[in-house]
Amino acid sequence: MIRTLPILLLLLMSLAVSAQTNITVTNPEAEAVLMGDFDPADYAQTDPMFDPYLISEMLVSEINADSLKSYLEQMSTFGNRNTGSDTTSTTFGMGAARRWAYEKFKTFDAQAEDRLLVSYLQFDEPICGMGQHRNVFAVLPGQGPQAEEFVLVEGHLDSRCEDNCDVDCMAEGMEDNGSGSALVLELARVMSQYSYNRTIVFVLTTGEEQGLWGAEAFSKWIKDNDLPLLAVFNNDVIGGVICGETASPPGCPGLNDVDSINVRIYSQGSYNSPNKQLARFTKLEFQEMADQFMAVKPVINIMTPEDRTGRGGDHIPFRERGYPSIRFTSANEHGDGNPSQPDYHDRQHSMEDVLGVDTDGDMILDSFFVDFNYLARNTIINGNAIAMAAAGPIAPTNFEVVPVNNGFEVSFDDPNDYGVYRIGIRTPSTNDWDTVYTIYNSLDTIYGLMADQVYDLSAATVDDIGIESLFSNERFSAFTTGTYELPWSERGLTLLQNHPNPFDEATVIGVQVERPIEHKQAWISVHDLQGRELARMPISLEIGRNEVEYDFQNHQYVPGTYAYSLIIDGQLVESKQMIYAY
Repeated sequence: MIRTLPILLLLLMSLAVSAQTNITVTNPEAEAVLMGDFDPADYAQTDPMFDPYLISEMLVSEINADSLKSYLEQMSTFGNRNTGSDTTSTTFGMGAARRWAYEKFKTFDAQAEDRLLVSYLQFDEPICGMGQHRNVFAVLPGQGPQAEEFVLVEGHLDSRCEDNCDVDCMAEGMEDNGSGSALVLELARVMSQYSYNRTIVFVLTTGEEQGLWGAEAFSKWIKDNDLPLLAVFNNDVIGGVICGETASPPGCPGLNDVDSINVRIYSQGSYNSPNKQLARFTKLEFQEMADQFMAVKPVINIMTPEDRTGRGGDHIPFRERGYPSIRFTSANEHGDGNPSQPDYHDRQHSMEDVLGVDTDGDMILDSFFVDFNYLARNTIINGNAIAMAAAGPIAPTNFEVVPVNNGFEVSFDDPNDYGVYRIGIRTPSTNDWDTVYTIYNSLDTIYGLMADQVYDLSAATVDDIGIESLFSNERFSAFTTGTYELPWSERGLTLLQNHPNPFDEATVIGVQVERPIEHKQAWISVHDLQGRELARMPISLEIGRNEVEYDFQNHQYVPGTYAYSLIIDGQLVESKQMIYAY
């Protein structure tokens, strides 16, 4: 992962991206499938397995910790996978690593009746003294009515040492990001044994550590060709369980804390965010499909920001081009990725990011920094969500909500007449759905909600075997009717409770506006309980939901209760309290 860069450097990078040249797919057959120019029958299994319930169960049983370990052990032998490292050696550098990954995909292809199309995506960009680079990817063609649409899972193959362009050091990069690369390979091995409505693309990118270049190239190629990419699952630092001295906020509890249960999903936006909707879908599908088969139950945490404070990853170029994108990251990280700071002793972005250590001197690793069982569970979470997104029906359109007494009337268009639908309902106090209702008409009414409460609603269709589509955007946010008394002289707006609350990283503060508000300026003021103002953030007051994100980690605040207020034209309108629990 890269650290946040100065604004001028980011501007220069954005200009460089636009100059990226010669982005080509080296396998014409893989390119044709991505372009939608193929006959699904040409890639049909002899005995196809489409049942999503059985696929979910088989993902749990077939994704293998030993397989993941074997990929990592092999990646460690290449010594340095820096973007600009050797491309001619058969044993050292990025060239050897990407050729090995290519051949791994080819092996999986042979095991999948030659249905997995392996290719490079080649692009020109001067990075660390090298002018041409290659992502490695494999395409599993879809077999259903939506075969031309596709779902993409990625992890960056490149690694780094303390110097971002050191092409000779030993940069094994096992947590960052051998773990994510191993996850992608294992998904290709297991998921290519089954068939899906949509196409699935497995990608190992390069150039992430120097500016997300591989993801920039792939997302640009997809956008330039106007391809129907449905969802992006990025995995970066996804197998380690040990906390370092430093970790980018929200960080982890402290040095050597171990967490092999929790996993974080980062995504951009809050209300009306397709990225957050993809994160919610991922968690819902795991809870309803795969969780029942798991001996050890993972805990999925939907995080508020797009990434850790000051950090970024390969999901961002896809999100910037309009594709719903999320990032999976371990609960604990061994470092904040800034080895230039004084007394940096953590493994991330250093030569110490190795697979493990030999504690008894027998020349065999026996204590590992990557937890292979934890990595396997995170691989299952990914695979289950990818399978359901690839297998599911078409989402509803024109979703509308009308408040009624203690509820909502919902309506939407369903040209396929699926006949079963799910309505996700969320209060602004949480990143996740509070509940998911099942209804049986495209015009229906949901009762039993609290009066005078703001709710965000979204809808999904359900096919004849019970698999839901991705959910619609949260296009509507409204109060249920009841006895709600308009505050502040019928002003037509309300300061909402921050979410999440309590929080340990960033939190979102919103204002719900029901009608036009005449004003010159408005802002959110954050202050301690002694009344000292700690921050002031401008906020718009357009009709609907207006939000600002506040990051406590940029300030030296102690855990406790704080307050925030809506100020309009210098007048205090409303205040609420929030709890900082870092």
